[in-house]
Amino acid sequence: MLPAPRADLKANTLEYEVIPLVKPTGFREYDARWLFEKEINLLGIQALGQGLGTLIREMGKEPRIVVGHDFRGYSISIKQALTVGLMTAGIEVNDIGLALSPVAYFAQFDLDIPCVAMVTASHNENGWTGVKMGAARPLTFGPDEMGRLKDIVLNGEYNNFDGGAYKYIEGMRERYIADVTKGVSFKRKMKVIAACGNGTAGAYAPEALERLGLEVVPMDAELDHTFPRYNPNPEDMEMLHAMQAAVREHGADVALGFDGDGDRCGVVDNEGVEIFADKIGVMIARDLSAIHKNAQFVVDVKSTGLFVTDPVLQANGANTEYWKTGHSYIKRKSHEMGALAGFEKSGHFFFNEPIGRGYDDGLVAAIALLQMLDRNPDKNLSDLRNALAKTYQSPTMSPHCADETKYGVVDKIVAELSDRKEIIGQKVRDVVTVNGVRITAEDGTWGLVRASSNKPELVVVVESPTSEENMKKMFDELDAVLKTHPEIGEYNQKI
Repeated sequence: MLPAPRADLKANTLEYEVIPLVKPTGFREYDARWLFEKEINLLGIQALGQGLGTLIREMGKEPRIVVGHDFRGYSISIKQALTVGLMTAGIEVNDIGLALSPVAYFAQFDLDIPCVAMVTASHNENGWTGVKMGAARPLTFGPDEMGRLKDIVLNGEYNNFDGGAYKYIEGMRERYIADVTKGVSFKRKMKVIAACGNGTAGAYAPEALERLGLEVVPMDAELDHTFPRYNPNPEDMEMLHAMQAAVREHGADVALGFDGDGDRCGVVDNEGVEIFADKIGVMIARDLSAIHKNAQFVVDVKSTGLFVTDPVLQANGANTEYWKTGHSYIKRKSHEMGALAGFEKSGHFFFNEPIGRGYDDGLVAAIALLQMLDRNPDKNLSDLRNALAKTYQSPTMSPHCADETKYGVVDKIVAELSDRKEIIGQKVRDVVTVNGVRITAEDGTWGLVRASSNKPELVVVVESPTSEENMKKMFDELDAVLKTHPEIGEYNQKI
């Protein structure tokens, strides 16, 4: 049995080789993320696997699990250590190899296996690793499961069980691509940029889109875990700007950008305009609610206010609920409400039956967008964008704040802003505190501050339906509040 982990080990020492290193802050709200070797070592990953296996048995789940890994130089070794821990806990490990996160989720259904552990750092920079886990498809763990897993691992409460086994599953890539393309065809001829950021999606997205009869221009589709151009993150302006240049160079109808583990999709239209994912969500919701009357949608608190005010959604009887940011939260809420779809500003899209199986999949989202274009043969994506009411919207801004302090800092900011009666020279219309704080002025201008679930950062987003000036005023007022907290550092980007 492994000893209980510690958080204070240094590399290149005897202790580092014989004791698991696990920094407690790596257990996030709905998945796990660490800087490999600095915050967790391979023995720590093994302890995580044994803890996960112990939790699966504690939950009364069938002791079988799908595991996969993303394209990082160290991900396969992480997966192997995780596998050893799972097998020690008596779990049958079904290894699907190199995969996207949605491929691992698909494999749960395809192989009829209840549990999943996908080794991925998603869009995080190299050096990061992590695991997305679940035990009730299509859902992934939330705070309750992650809290219990954290206790099991950090307290060394994992156990040895008989029955551990290993199976390597061949052909899952082909089965997944066949599944997402099945029954899909287009009458409209379209040229599509498939931007992969040299991440795992390069092994999936271009081929899947080509099978649909589209003219596909692969962009950074060669697998290269050094990520020579930028991190594969379609919410980051650097990747979006590169997609914009590709659309203009090739005269494409759309650029579709996929993140490091393929569960998100970013979009640039035919005019080279970068469209944030929540606006894409409004367009898709318009399209789907015309087919499925009185459709229910779920969106995260970072998303545009158009989901409530859009006249087309109102006319179609659509109803939208704002909920906590995070793929696990929106996935679970969409599932519980029987929503047709859920949307996150970060680019996670969740489609339930009859479109998808409820988990986030960048390719399924891309195909839904292309089907929307196919149903509007006389309109370009820019026409559909221009049909939306104009709003002035910031990118997602992320000032640094240590994992150990960020939630306490946000609690103070929530208290400060909840007491405000006025903001940007207007009365406060409402304050939503379901996830951080979203404060809205009388004219609909709003600003959000919350703690990032994935990194040592806060998240700041602002939007105004009336003017760019009011958007900037909202940012300035929120920024003034943030500056009173010395724990908050520099932004990754500003408006």
